[in-house]
Amino acid sequence: MANILWMMRKTCLNTFRRRMSWLILFFMPVVGVLISILLYSGTSSMPLRLGVVNMDGTEKQAEDTIHFLKGLNKVSLTLMEEKELNEKIAAGELDAGVLLAKGYSDALLAGDRSGLEIRSMKGAESTAFLKAMLEQYSGNLASIGAAVQGDREAFDQLHDRYRQQSFQVEQASVSADTTHSQDVTYQTFGFLILFMLFSATNMASLILEEKENRTYLRLMSSPLTARAYVLSNALVSLLVLLLQIVVTLFVMKELLGLDPGISTWKIVMVFTVFSLVAIGLALMLASLCKSSNSMISMQNLIVVPSCLLAGCFFPISVMPAALQKAAAFTPQHYILDALDRFQSGQSISGFGMNFAILFAFALVFVLAAIYRFGRNNDTRMFF
Repeated sequence: MANILWMMRKTCLNTFRRRMSWLILFFMPVVGVLISILLYSGTSSMPLRLGVVNMDGTEKQAEDTIHFLKGLNKVSLTLMEEKELNEKIAAGELDAGVLLAKGYSDALLAGDRSGLEIRSMKGAESTAFLKAMLEQYSGNLASIGAAVQGDREAFDQLHDRYRQQSFQVEQASVSADTTHSQDVTYQTFGFLILFMLFSATNMASLILEEKENRTYLRLMSSPLTARAYVLSNALVSLLVLLLQIVVTLFVMKELLGLDPGISTWKIVMVFTVFSLVAIGLALMLASLCKSSNSMISMQNLIVVPSCLLAGCFFPISVMPAALQKAAAFTPQHYILDALDRFQSGQSISGFGMNFAILFAFALVFVLAAIYRFGRNNDTRMFF
């Protein structure tokens, strides 16, 4: 035990005496928080830029539909001609357009709402809310038309009564909207996962560096065993990764005031489990590489693509279905999934499978590293 503690002290001194180590271990995660804030700084909700073409003239139902659209929250409406509408949608100056065809009001009177058309180049992302509201509104009018069977006077009476309903809806905010903050923190978690993997592989590369400069052979001539040597490196790596987690959470919550929507102890618990995965992966890479330079190449070949596939840089929901299925083969996917479900309010009891899979990844990586070290006949290796 004394040998392990001595080796841990030596590894800490070798690590933290270099300024570059401080930059990679603690400054880069803070940069990840700032990058996340910048990425989501322009995503606050903006009014839907809506163009309306009224080809039905001054018909009452057409004008009432336009009045309804003007009353929607976060909608900026402009009346225009059809040609101008198409041009502005194509140029990106409008998010969507609504076209009320000639005869729209008569169609509603007959119980038909086919005279209404929504146009957009952004698809359902821009039109889902608008389509839902218009379908409900025009559907109600069409139902009135079907009920009166073409009687315009009866239609106008029922329509006026519908517009002057006796109930009122009041809007109130019961809590602060944390959606933007949670988006930022989720992206921050993705960057933290990346930097944790980099830090773990950098710590493991110290083993290869000491092998290259013959420090390892001198240490092996002392009472220190090879297993104690590797264990001390793993324990220091765990300490460094825990410090990374604490520093990132402190900057995110205390200095920048971001609310992740998850209790701090839950975040620390999930990332601690992932730390074991990162250390196991780093040791496995160290067992496969014969130099620190090859370790860097292997790190870039495995860490960055796997983080990209798992959704550390952008939500996995935007990727094709095939890639989403492939992401299930990366450990990063399961920690991000756990954090996302925590943010959705799910209890910890439902995350046993995520934790079991993460522990399984860690175990497989460690066993692969032990096997690789044990099978290597090079006297400079560790087992």
